[in-house]
Amino acid sequence: MALSQSLQQRMLQKLSPQQIQLMKLLQVPTASLEVRIKEEMEENPALELDEDKHEDADEMKDEFTETGEEEYEEQDGSNDEYENIDVSEYVSEGDDEVGDYKLKDDNYPEEDEGRQLPFKTETSFYELLINQLGLLKLEENEQVIAEQIIGSIDEDGYLRRETSAIVDDLAFRQNITATNEEVEAIIRKIQLFDPAGVAARNLQECLLLQLYRLKDEARQPDGNGKPVDIAIKAITKYFDEFTKKHYEKIQRGLNIDDDQLREVMHQIIRLNPKPGGTVGEAHKAENYVVPDFFINNNAGKLELTLNSRNAPELRISEGYRDMLKEYDRGAKKDKRQKEAVLFIKQKIDSAKWFIDAIKQRQHTLLSTMNAIMEHQYSFFLTGDETELNPMILKDIAEKTNLDISTVSRVANSKFVQTEFGTYRLKFFFSESLSTDSGEEVSTREVKKILSNLIEAEDKKHPLSDERLTELLQEKGYNIARRTVAKYREQLNVPVARLRKEL
Repeated sequence: MALSQSLQQRMLQKLSPQQIQLMKLLQVPTASLEVRIKEEMEENPALELDEDKHEDADEMKDEFTETGEEEYEEQDGSNDEYENIDVSEYVSEGDDEVGDYKLKDDNYPEEDEGRQLPFKTETSFYELLINQLGLLKLEENEQVIAEQIIGSIDEDGYLRRETSAIVDDLAFRQNITATNEEVEAIIRKIQLFDPAGVAARNLQECLLLQLYRLKDEARQPDGNGKPVDIAIKAITKYFDEFTKKHYEKIQRGLNIDDDQLREVMHQIIRLNPKPGGTVGEAHKAENYVVPDFFINNNAGKLELTLNSRNAPELRISEGYRDMLKEYDRGAKKDKRQKEAVLFIKQKIDSAKWFIDAIKQRQHTLLSTMNAIMEHQYSFFLTGDETELNPMILKDIAEKTNLDISTVSRVANSKFVQTEFGTYRLKFFFSESLSTDSGEEVSTREVKKILSNLIEAEDKKHPLSDERLTELLQEKGYNIARRTVAKYREQLNVPVARLRKEL
């Protein structure tokens, strides 16, 4: 095999450490920004909050200017560097303002992009089950088996592991020998816990556990005519027909009339398909949305403001600047002093960069949201989704002179509060579709009309995709049936047969 050499020329684009940090700051939600700033201040004592400044959020629009990237120059600690330390630019008054600086990125460890604010301490689903387990009188081995089962229950309340797999886990991890029958006996005890339906292996078992609980609570005697008893038979014998809404087959199989079928379906639809979900709602609610922007309609004129929590007043520590002043006034400067001064300069440079990055974040957020507001002005005035204009990331990138990737980060992670509700920015982006007159309209407008048609349909005779296509074409939208099916799926709307009601 012959070896050969060749000369190739390639263009590579690399992001500087400053740009990477700025991109990460853009993704930080408003609710987490204070935590991020606190972490930075703990890492860098040269950075502090300016308690004396309190400016209104809407005054920020004119504050921010673009700043160019500075080249990174590493300080190598050479003798020449020690002999030529210039601190003049660091000790002048008004040095809080952002100036030219150099950043050594070694002081900034990689931030965990998936970090979330902790939830409030509340009883978890697992703890709820463990607390109920404490009410049972179990042998030591049974207690371990029960804890292993509860630990295998997922957040929806289902026991997804096979009994044999739990037996194996007990043998290898707990050194406990148990049979399938012993594990099943403990599972049946846990299935009596609240919420009803917990520890079911599948949806059918989950619904049956809840129906049997309803029957026991009502102290119903066995009887073929009782709605709960009929519902138990329906789920036991005709579960597949139930999931596919083949009501006629269920009715014929159970030999019941229309009124009885309605009663049975009423019993079933009241059941909870995810018993663990109700417990988790308290935790999910803590992961709240804090709007990044506010848009107000002032007599027909839209006004955009940035959430003030995005605009912390930061400054360079006076104490650190005073230390440089002392050094500048001193006559004798030994090596230790010079090393300390170089360290202080580095911390001040880092603090200046972070202050500028926060302001650049504010500027990027405002310019992006302002461009979106101008593009979707009619929607923000009316709240009517049919007023949304076609808009893609490229449109906003061109208006703001930002990269498409930057606009995408802002659109995917930020929210705006309007008088019609709070929206993620990506809600306003959509492709276009042509009408009969050649006009381009937003696909979101088409989806809204499609959603309205489905909401208004006769649920006993729901509209097929073919009929929905015809109705949209009658309204002037050039759209194919497969496109209607795609939009319907994106709206999480099932096919007509599954939308049918009794």
